[in-house]
Amino acid sequence: MSNSYTLPSQVQLLPPTPQLKGLMTIIRAKDTTRSDFIFYADRIIRLLVEEGLNHLPCIGKNVETPTGATYNGIDFEGRICGVSIMRAGEAMEQGLRECCRSVRIGKILIQRDEETHQPKLFYAKLPKDIDSRYVLLLDPMLATGGSAMQAVQVLLDNNVREDHIIFLNLIASPEGIENFVAKYPKVKIVAGEVDSNLDSNKYIVPGVGDFGCR
Repeated sequence: MSNSYTLPSQVQLLPPTPQLKGLMTIIRAKDTTRSDFIFYADRIIRLLVEEGLNHLPCIGKNVETPTGATYNGIDFEGRICGVSIMRAGEAMEQGLRECCRSVRIGKILIQRDEETHQPKLFYAKLPKDIDSRYVLLLDPMLATGGSAMQAVQVLLDNNVREDHIIFLNLIASPEGIENFVAKYPKVKIVAGEVDSNLDSNKYIVPGVGDFGCR
């Protein structure tokens, strides 16, 4: 991320720990094997899911421990589901399932229309009660933001509240972030890292290449 770029308030980055930097180094290297890429990307995805869950509303909850004492804890308020933007977003589903037992997961397929070059919805399968849930939207890369914005519109069209959407991605571009937050200012973005820019082919630089083909 450029030192001159200021993140919008809607964007939360993972803490830049040596562990995260090491994991990012592995998945970004062009000579990383497919099995290693999947393994270490999964570790980052797990961190993203855990951070995303931190942004859900909570209420107080007291429980009695085995010693007979009372512990003043919390409980999550409301129910959640995941929605992956196919096909790269499907790689994030297992990380969500590992953190949230029996979580419901929907899917949205968006591809570029060859005539208009704009993102177009081809398929959507969502939980029937999605309008009553908080949604973790899953897509590993936020490049131009076109697919993500189209996916959010699908959720809004299914009566999901904008402020009930948390968008999780491993790597984002400043251009994608600015496009996204300008259209959907109430959606929270949780990202691993923000890179420098997009190249002429709209790939994130330095990026990881095509995430779904790694």
